[in-house]
Amino acid sequence: MASLCLYFQVHQPHRLDDYSLFDIGEHTAYFDDHNKQTSNRRLLQKVANKSYRPTTRLLLELVKQYPEFRVSFSFSGTVLDQLSEYDPETLSLFQELVSFDQVEVLAETSHHTLAFFYDRDEFEKQVDLHIEKIRNVFGQTPRVFRNTELAYNNEVGRWADAYGFDGVLAEGWDEVLGWRSPNFVYQPPKAEIPLLLKNYRLSDDIAFRFSREDWEGWPLTADTFARWVSDHNGNAEVINLFMDYETFGEHQWESTGIFAFLEDLPEKILADPDNDFKTVSEAIEAYPVRDSVDVQETLTWADTERDLSAWLGNQMQHTAIESLYDLKEDIEQIKDDSWYQIIVSDWRRLQTSDHFYYMCTKWSHDGDVHAYFSPYNSPHEAYTTYMNAVTDLRERVLAHAN
Repeated sequence: MASLCLYFQVHQPHRLDDYSLFDIGEHTAYFDDHNKQTSNRRLLQKVANKSYRPTTRLLLELVKQYPEFRVSFSFSGTVLDQLSEYDPETLSLFQELVSFDQVEVLAETSHHTLAFFYDRDEFEKQVDLHIEKIRNVFGQTPRVFRNTELAYNNEVGRWADAYGFDGVLAEGWDEVLGWRSPNFVYQPPKAEIPLLLKNYRLSDDIAFRFSREDWEGWPLTADTFARWVSDHNGNAEVINLFMDYETFGEHQWESTGIFAFLEDLPEKILADPDNDFKTVSEAIEAYPVRDSVDVQETLTWADTERDLSAWLGNQMQHTAIESLYDLKEDIEQIKDDSWYQIIVSDWRRLQTSDHFYYMCTKWSHDGDVHAYFSPYNSPHEAYTTYMNAVTDLRERVLAHAN
């Protein structure tokens, strides 16, 4: 038996405006969403047009056509806020999809941050804020935790266990698995929480290699992919396909055939009676823990290294994130609640991991990926713009802290 567990991450950051040295002390509109023609609005609507709406409409058809079909999501709080403000039609589509019992929503940090590694109290506040938002927007209470960018180590697993989650997600990286397969349920050392590991080979066949004509698997059809899944029968229990939702229509354009692939996938997978679909919670409930996986160093799903170097690989990134979290103690001294709420909102938006991702100075393929997502001409420009905003925020914090 091989259960296919589809999980999609939906996230967009609040990108910074062109906030210069001369803006410090003059205005606090750090983010380019202060008017209707800003790039946050345009980029969100562009991605919604190419990816979110057509993919969600297709998934709605699939959950109606195939009662056995299952899919899981996590939505960052920042994308939900922007959908609510800029594109309520797309948000309504997501809400309609999540209303089906076949669809599960996971927990993460509200602002898609690396707070776990810098401020545990702030991290837990963001997890609680996210759970509350998911309840309000979708009417679900998340049972499984997914940290930002699948950032995971033993400590994350033990925290999720103690916090009461039923499961946690991570990257199924060879260096931590060794001879073992990612296609089983595991758990962290000294914890009872089930751990689902991404099958990065099969996930990346869809997310990254699907349109590569130089790839030996091209052109990939749903029939071929279903055969690859069936080939694991007898040596797998759950095959976890974890990827960005933008895979469909944005990273892999409609012209590549990605929507036709997704449309055909349930029929081809279910044609084998030994295959089915499960949400993350159903997979955890259906299969026993087979072993413990010891992840001492932080593991993510990004770049060749699968570590935190995409966000913390150079001095600019370290300086930027440390400067931001250094404000925490002074922010907590602000007694005026209205000022506190305004300032902490900006502070949390500045925590979003994308800001540090744009400062990455890697070369080769990883560098190309970072450049593709960045709105800046260079990592240094990203750093300078970010530090200008942090400098102004620091002045505001000190002016209002008692």
